Amino acid sequence: MIKKQALTFLLRWLISTAAMWICINLFATFKEGSDVQHSFWMYVAAGLIFSVVNSVIKPIVTIFALPAIFLTLGLFTILVNTAMVGLTIWIIPDVYITFWGAVGSCLIISVINFLVNLAMPDVK
Repeated sequence: MIKKQALTFLLRWLISTAAMWICINLFATFKEGSDVQHSFWMYVAAGLIFSVVNSVIKPIVTIFALPAIFLTLGLFTILVNTAMVGLTIWIIPDVYITFWGAVGSCLIISVINFLVNLAMPDVK
């Protein structure tokens, strides 16, 4: 069971890394003169940071945002997801993203995660 959970985590980390690679290359800008854009490890770290942010910080933010989520019939979750992408990019050095870039990134990541969840059974 633990092997299956570890494999699932590694697979989700790999998928998050690929999703962050897509989103950073589409929407983010890099500090002038920085070699971070061509660093494979930056994308791996971005995937790990995004996974940790989604599993630790996002549930706390979602609980505090429940009234707004109820009022907007769930649409406020887009802003919560946007904040998680923005926080992830903010943690990565020399990478910057605009609000609308974070919105586009969260939508792309949501579609990728939806497709992966269809293909991957739950681990119990």
